[in-house]
Amino acid sequence: MKAVRFEEQAVSPSKILCVGRNYVEHVKELNNAIPDQMVVFNKPNSSISSTLRAFHEEPLHYETEICFVVENGQYVGVGLGLDLTKRELQSQLKQKQLPWERAKAFDGSAVFSRFVSLDGLDIEQLSLELFINCVRVQCGGVSQMMFKPAIILQELQSYTTLFDGDIVMTGTPQGVGVVHAGDVFLGRLKCGEQTLLEIEWLAE
Repeated sequence: MKAVRFEEQAVSPSKILCVGRNYVEHVKELNNAIPDQMVVFNKPNSSISSTLRAFHEEPLHYETEICFVVENGQYVGVGLGLDLTKRELQSQLKQKQLPWERAKAFDGSAVFSRFVSLDGLDIEQLSLELFINCVRVQCGGVSQMMFKPAIILQELQSYTTLFDGDIVMTGTPQGVGVVHAGDVFLGRLKCGEQTLLEIEWLAE
């Protein structure tokens, strides 16, 4: 089983639960309809990677997300994640009204930072920034989410069991795009004005 780092521990999620279309401006940039219900899909443990790849049978697109690790049915840690997407394949599947898994759940499609404790943090103040080659391309946070983290947790637990170590990805703000080999990605997770973590990935 693949693992992520939470504080000083290695944690192996049984699954990754992902919320789609959770920021209005991102929904608009992809010309999707504003959902009246939460859009949820899963990634398997095998999708976890620390390597950012630009290609997997087709060019990959990045989506940066605030992510939570679960313990005892509650969020206990927060980090950054890249939801890598085969956008061309996803579009084809959507047109045929088929599930997205092949475009979202492939090996290496979930790239994570380390996770830090939520102790003392106000979840409502969490935000992210993504820079590519020193240019900021994404920024957003909980204040802009249509479905807030607490509502997401409640909805997920209404139909599935969350095991210790499971990860919840909460959706991406506008500014998604193609990953190019050689690009330097810098992700920053903040709580208010406090920087909780930064991580750099070199796209391969």
